[in-house]
Amino acid sequence: MPKSYLDLLESNKKWASTVQTYNPTFFDELSQGQNPNYLWIGCADSRVPASEITGVVPGSIFVHRNIANMVVHTDMNMLSVLFYAVKVLKVKHIIVCGHYGCGGVISAMQKEKFGFIDNWLRHIKDVYRLHQKELDEIENQEERANKYVELNVMEQVLNLSKISFLNEEWEKGEFPYIHGWVYSLKDGILKDLNITTNTTEGLESVFKFSEKTSKIF
Repeated sequence: MPKSYLDLLESNKKWASTVQTYNPTFFDELSQGQNPNYLWIGCADSRVPASEITGVVPGSIFVHRNIANMVVHTDMNMLSVLFYAVKVLKVKHIIVCGHYGCGGVISAMQKEKFGFIDNWLRHIKDVYRLHQKELDEIENQEERANKYVELNVMEQVLNLSKISFLNEEWEKGEFPYIHGWVYSLKDGILKDLNITTNTTEGLESVFKFSEKTSKIF
């Protein structure tokens, strides 16, 4: 067991060899740079790898993952990935993807203490607070958790829409579009929640920026 990590290295060699057999120039082309059309903001869960479940090759999707696919406006890691994807890579689509059976969401539904991670779960709990009446009315725990997963994705799409430099891109043109999806571990199918947006029109006025840049305080 201590050396089980070596299995990954052996699998890597086999994978690279197989790829080169079918496409001898693949790695040469890949090493020249990346030009993905998509940014994926997903859950860190090992069962939801972006490229595999969408059936695309390496280089197609720029990826950021954390517990429960959260978009936290003070998360410098997420903001840095987003900024690079939007401003440098010029991605056309941003996909926030949750998944049913998400441990982060299920933990946020509970009152137990989990230690340090409670600080992150608090962001997820805020989503429950916003939709508590609707969620509390769902008696079946699995159904409630599934709805919570969907509502969480919707809220993260809204959170993305409020980010200043993303708004700047929309002022220049139609891209990038933001989409909200949910992945099912039971059948491997992605569900489109049909909340695609590329505008600030649906946001409360307090989150909309004027064209004029003012001095802080």
